[in-house]
Amino acid sequence: MQQSAQLKIGQKLNEGKTKQIFELVDQPGLVLVQSKDQITAGNAVRKDQMEGKAAIANKTTSCVFQLLQESGIKTAFVKQHSDTAFIAAHCEMIPIEWVCRRVATGSFLKRNPGVKEGYRFSPLKMEMFFKDDANNDPQWSEEQLLEAKLCVAGLTIGQCEVDIMSRSTVAIFEIVEKAWATQNCTLVDMKIEFGVSVKSGEIVLADVIDNDSWRLWPAGDRSQQKDKQVYRELKEVTPEAMQMVKRNFEWVSERVKLLLEPQASSRVVLLMGSTSDVAHCEKIRKACASYGLPCVLRVTSAHKGPDETLRIKAEYEGDGVPTVFVAVAGRSNGLGPVMSGNTAYPVISCPPLTPDWGPQDVWSSLRMPSGLGCSTVLSPGACAQFAAQILGLRDHLVWCKLRASMLNTWVSLKLADKKLQSCSL
Repeated sequence: MQQSAQLKIGQKLNEGKTKQIFELVDQPGLVLVQSKDQITAGNAVRKDQMEGKAAIANKTTSCVFQLLQESGIKTAFVKQHSDTAFIAAHCEMIPIEWVCRRVATGSFLKRNPGVKEGYRFSPLKMEMFFKDDANNDPQWSEEQLLEAKLCVAGLTIGQCEVDIMSRSTVAIFEIVEKAWATQNCTLVDMKIEFGVSVKSGEIVLADVIDNDSWRLWPAGDRSQQKDKQVYRELKEVTPEAMQMVKRNFEWVSERVKLLLEPQASSRVVLLMGSTSDVAHCEKIRKACASYGLPCVLRVTSAHKGPDETLRIKAEYEGDGVPTVFVAVAGRSNGLGPVMSGNTAYPVISCPPLTPDWGPQDVWSSLRMPSGLGCSTVLSPGACAQFAAQILGLRDHLVWCKLRASMLNTWVSLKLADKKLQSCSL
């Protein structure tokens, strides 16, 4: 076990077909997830050793979990420890595999005769399977899961928990799907598992997400598939065939690193009418930072120096970086309309309204001449979110943060409602 001597490894807590879980004596609440060089199919009916698979799987999982964490998804992943192991929060696993499908293939076709391979699910198709190797992981309905009344790490899995896992599965799939699309790869389907943190008692994405967890078709072409399905479909397991499978896994582990890299630089340029607007602009800049968007602050007045305003505008149009201009001007807002009338880039007005003249001043942002497309957003946070939605069309990392933020807002409301209902009872 590489580099494990640096950690105080305790007892083995669990062992699956492709990994082992060890307690960390000196780090309560954390475990070491150690991958194995084993590849299986059909609940280990087919089982082989593939030298180097542990490192390949660990690298893939670490990159995918890093992508999800940086987006804002709660996961058990803490950090990669070695080539073949990572550190994670100790979770008691919920014995359900959540499967999300974008394209119909595999077992779905067998269970749904008449559906042609390649049928595209919009919205995504959600399925769940109870983890029971002896019975080949039977498919479960939501009703079966609710009636099972599973208790995991002291948490009873009820409607609220099922809804959270279901909604989270869709968001997680969409984030990974968006990331793989940057590499011209179609994420066909994916399975994930959740656990309950023994320390916090909350549901988090756990286990692993590697090349055993999905179907991945480069250019949307099934004949180019790079996932474990190639191993499943082998008529005969030969050294040459296993080398081909390994090359596919290596291909995925190399490209998965690219999912963490932005595909295009972008920025928000905040134009303020005077330095008295700095505090308002700082709120926008802080909110933009949560989406990974850099901000530039400039001072210019469309009324007092229109030539300088247009010169600043041209400065940011000339380098080709995708840009959203935000006009921060109170009183009579000429800054937003002037910018909107002289650039093809998006312009948002976010006026710093005051209690005295605010209701009157806002009309200078809302009521504009025809032919202008400047939008008005009053909240600094909402302004940053709108800018992120625009720039996220080109930058998948910004889009992923937006998608995770949507999920987290929904989950917080769901948990708040559950807490309120329990108090009412």
